[in-house]
Amino acid sequence: MERAAIQSEIIRIATPFVKDPAALESVTESTRLIDDLKVNSARLVDIVLSFEDTFDIEIEDDEADKIQTIGNAIDMVADKIG
Repeated sequence: MERAAIQSEIIRIATPFVKDPAALESVTESTRLIDDLKVNSARLVDIVLSFEDTFDIEIEDDEADKIQTIGNAIDMVADKIG
């Protein structure tokens, strides 16, 4: 799966949890989920669970803690799906 396709899917998954929808218009790999998109930490857990379901992967808790940006999420998913 291409990086751009992974990014699109990650943004689709995160969109319902984003408190600042206008920020979605300028998402880059450096966009921070909590600081820039205003996703709260409890909802970030829901997003990670959705990553697992959507991409059929397993993300350990310590790995999930490292997902702070869209780029981190893309890297994690890309590594897991190989």
